[in-house]
Amino acid sequence: MLCGILAPSGGSGTVAGFDIRTQPEAIKANIGYMSQKFSLYQDLTVEENIDFYSGIYRIPPEKKRQRKEWVIEMSGLAEHRHRPTSILSGGWKQRLALGCAILHEPPIVFLDEPTSGVDPISRRLFWDLIYEMSGRGITVFVTTHYMDEAEYCNRLGLIYRGELIALDTSHAMKTKMANADGTVPSLENVFIDLIEARDLLERPREEVRR
Repeated sequence: MLCGILAPSGGSGTVAGFDIRTQPEAIKANIGYMSQKFSLYQDLTVEENIDFYSGIYRIPPEKKRQRKEWVIEMSGLAEHRHRPTSILSGGWKQRLALGCAILHEPPIVFLDEPTSGVDPISRRLFWDLIYEMSGRGITVFVTTHYMDEAEYCNRLGLIYRGELIALDTSHAMKTKMANADGTVPSLENVFIDLIEARDLLERPREEVRR
């Protein structure tokens, strides 16, 4: 819904100043999106994938080469630019997919579990790229199941059964859930406690419905 693909069944919202109900095409033109599994065409070379996304985002010809070289340099694929994407390691695919998602220099980027299935070093390098984007004023929206990664973010939203059950900084969330002796729980334990508390609230409603 935030990417302008599905219409919401209720409520309202804006992304980059555009209404998610009435301006979905404007939203798509002003965001970058990197999916968890499908982002690259495996039978195309590195350059061909970049060329394809350049066309999708309608990058002007005079700027296309500059952006292509930036992606190749950023992803460390200068020596592999003519190789099929299918033979790349998970970390290289990840960085190439990110480069393709931000070819058009969008102000907002959505990353759907971007580090799923990659090694720890690649994960760290990828987060360095996220920090670099954030430092340039780009809003980076990350979904992740890794609680250690979630703590890298400036602001967290914890979602359970399709509902936002908490929205704050990691530090504030853990401080609010501190034990009587002042011990601060891990973010994972905070999430578990919030889920259990939500389930306790829902249980009476379910019993009334029965």
